[in-house]
Amino acid sequence: MKSVSGPMEARLMNHMTRPTLTIGLLLLLAAAGCQNPSQPAAARSEPAPRASSAEYRPQNSPNEARDDEGAGRRRSRRGRPQNEAQPGQFDFYLLNLSWSPEFCATHSDSPECGRHLGFVVHGLWPQDANGDYPQDCSDAPGPANPQADTDIIPTVSLVEHEWQTHGTCSGLAANDYFAQIHKAFAAVKLPSNIGQGSDADGVTPNALLARFAAANPGYPPGSFALSCGNNRLTAVEICLTKDLQPETCQGVRSCRANVVKITPQ
Repeated sequence: MKSVSGPMEARLMNHMTRPTLTIGLLLLLAAAGCQNPSQPAAARSEPAPRASSAEYRPQNSPNEARDDEGAGRRRSRRGRPQNEAQPGQFDFYLLNLSWSPEFCATHSDSPECGRHLGFVVHGLWPQDANGDYPQDCSDAPGPANPQADTDIIPTVSLVEHEWQTHGTCSGLAANDYFAQIHKAFAAVKLPSNIGQGSDADGVTPNALLARFAAANPGYPPGSFALSCGNNRLTAVEICLTKDLQPETCQGVRSCRANVVKITPQ
């Protein structure tokens, strides 16, 4: 048989060498895999778990951290906060009365809990008719003796928070602002049967609002609103003019649940 030489020989040797090299490389890789099994991929680091509702307090402003109790109370306002607005520039007040048994059901370590309170003052909030509201309007000094207001506002920390966040927007001095809160709260007649009977099983928001209307016949229709969370009553709110006369609410959304349950005292 005639031998192959020259370019033809080189081409043939190259053709025969490629499969051999490929097979050899595969064998080497397989052997390396047996000696050094692949390590599992590093576990993806998980974010730190979110704190429970009792300790998770989003801070919308530097002063929010002072509000140990207020941060856990559900707010019904749906507008936008207007930080550092001009004090006194707002349309009306929103008096928020928090239902303490519901708050204490998830914040039992609060100083207000264990006292079997009913409605307590959360705050008297300057509000605009479009739903927006001013907050943190100035660094004006707060009340000289915040303990004096804990007869209706359950804790000193809440008194201080309400002044800094809302009271500074009222255009009033601190003592005058809290005097207005006492006056507004004293004028509201609270139904005595809230949280009694079948309330724990549920009541319609309209039926609950009707109780407040019946107890306060001089208040115009629509001046009361309810705040709820997870179909449970959290607060009742009253819309007031700047001179504390009741008026129909604007820009305040009342609870839309079909039925709300009321935690008993």
